[in-house]
Amino acid sequence: MVIGVGKITLRIPHNSSLKGKRMVVKSITDRVKSRFNVSIAEVDHHDLWQLIQLGMSYIGNDRRHVNSRLDKVLNFVENLRIAEVIDREIEIINV
Repeated sequence: MVIGVGKITLRIPHNSSLKGKRMVVKSITDRVKSRFNVSIAEVDHHDLWQLIQLGMSYIGNDRRHVNSRLDKVLNFVENLRIAEVIDREIEIINV
């Protein structure tokens, strides 16, 4: 079993409310969930209006497939251009 974990940190430069941040988070997570078969959620920076950190995971039996799937998700979020990508990383764990 191969577990892939991804993390992406985003910045919303002109956001001035928690409501605006929630709308961006919901938009991104809904789009990712409907297009890819991954788990995704906001994992950090809950109290900051302009920063979002999303965590995602995917489980499979082939390391290359898991890595490819998470890379596609991160590229998809970046190409949405809803928020500026500050950092992104992927970790693959063999169990």
